[in-house]
Amino acid sequence: QVQLVESGGGSVQAGGSLRLSCVHSIYPYAMAWFRQAPGKEREGVAGISSAGNTLYADSVKGRFTISRDNAKNTLYLQMNSLKPEDTAIYYCAADFRGPLRLRSDFAYWGQGTQVTVSS
Repeated sequence: QVQLVESGGGSVQAGGSLRLSCVHSIYPYAMAWFRQAPGKEREGVAGISSAGNTLYADSVKGRFTISRDNAKNTLYLQMNSLKPEDTAIYYCAADFRGPLRLRSDFAYWGQGTQVTVSS
């Protein structure tokens, strides 16, 4: 079965850092992090291709870094300088299809991990 399992969420004060991880059982072309806050639409945060090309939402550029360790089948999201606006459930997503994108049409999704940033 296809599995994507996120971890690393938690509560942190504004300005702090967290690193999210996603262990995956498949070998997709594109992987990404999405987030959804209560009452808001799901939005793409960062994406990465199998070749290491990256794509970031404007709201997180310069603060978040997406990476993947192919040997460990693990996707990461390093989140620095966190803001209360970053509070959301963060989801790992994967797709064998390109292109690298931040649209919500990925084929596989994890269960999510909660990130809470307090002021």
